[in-house]
Amino acid sequence: MKNEDNITQELSKKSFAPAVLPTAATTIITDSAEIISGETSIPTQGENMPTFHAKPRNTTGPLPVVLVVQEIFGVHEHIRDICRRLAAEGYLAVAPELYFRQGDPADYDDIPTLFSELVSKVPDNQVLTDLDHVVNWASRHDGDMRNMAITGFCWGGRITWLYAAHNPQLKAAVAWYGKLVGDQTMKQQKQPVDIAVDLNAPVLGLYGGKDDSIPQESVETMRQALRAANANAEIIVYPDAGHAFNADYRASYHAESAQDGWQRMLTWFKQYGVAPKA
Repeated sequence: MKNEDNITQELSKKSFAPAVLPTAATTIITDSAEIISGETSIPTQGENMPTFHAKPRNTTGPLPVVLVVQEIFGVHEHIRDICRRLAAEGYLAVAPELYFRQGDPADYDDIPTLFSELVSKVPDNQVLTDLDHVVNWASRHDGDMRNMAITGFCWGGRITWLYAAHNPQLKAAVAWYGKLVGDQTMKQQKQPVDIAVDLNAPVLGLYGGKDDSIPQESVETMRQALRAANANAEIIVYPDAGHAFNADYRASYHAESAQDGWQRMLTWFKQYGVAPKA
């Protein structure tokens, strides 16, 4: 990985969600000849879902799979780079555009409008089913379904918890600062705290102690639910980090916490058998 301190605004406009411009000098761009990455479309529920994927160039045999679930900003450059970073570690990483039926995050210039007019309209059941179709696609494109994990960020962190209770094939999950509690609605019928007892896979949650949008009271509520369910899960709180502390393209980036979280994620995957061949 390399830091591109002089990434131009023109590149940012093409690559990053408009709602998060301008990008920070800490933005990480992964550039390696050892990675193959690109766009595809995955048939799901009668439609074709745009999807980004990345994998190591020189591989033999099926690869461990990581589903990468977007922030509210969709599969923009940061999420694509997360896929490339995982590919550099030996994984087949797949990031589907999970809002594609409802709209395009690139059409929105500010976060409140993006959330109210697009993100809030995406039903959980639709997302979980779409992810199942991503799994089927991965199994036909060098992915090993016996070695499958999921990770997600912010909006995708919450989905990661839900998917760990949805798919019994999943072996490991890592949720980055995903909402844990909240009201139940027609589109969000359950929150992570409601499915603690239903987890099929071990989940690692990574949270910021200074995250105003996910108060520590809700983190403790989730911990209590996990203990009551005797769930195989762990929540790490970084005291000096706020929300989106892994988002290196934003001012919220907290390098120490992000780097530690990344290593914990890789260790978690390997601990539960989702690892490249030695």
